[in-house]
Amino acid sequence: MKERKRDFDEAKITGFFDKETEINGDLSFKGSFRIDGRFKGKINSDSMLTIGEGGKVEADIKIGYIVIDGEIRGSVQATDKVEVHANGRVIGSIISPKLLVEEGAYLEANCQTTDKAPQPRPERPIQEKKDMDTGPKI
Repeated sequence: MKERKRDFDEAKITGFFDKETEINGDLSFKGSFRIDGRFKGKINSDSMLTIGEGGKVEADIKIGYIVIDGEIRGSVQATDKVEVHANGRVIGSIISPKLLVEEGAYLEANCQTTDKAPQPRPERPIQEKKDMDTGPKI
């Protein structure tokens, strides 16, 4: 199966939240989308998302490609790439096969560069109490 190349053209934005806009809910879209306002909820798309300098997003994001010039609080999981530009702020977590962070960007995030979802760590078995008791017997 031939892998298709994604061509993202920021000039061809198919959706836009302006800086005076506040939205709570779930967002899904095709094409590219730009947020310059405030958004809270969930975002799910295999396309391109741009968070403009005035954009403030509090969300769990599953996206193809994201460019961050504003602020994101939450988790970002990208299938292609995450770019955090100099004015960008990410507080939360990032999972992506490619991560670009420009000088001046603010990251307070757990970052993982992989295309696979993280697996939970196995729990260690708890030792029985008799194995842990090493004090003198009376």
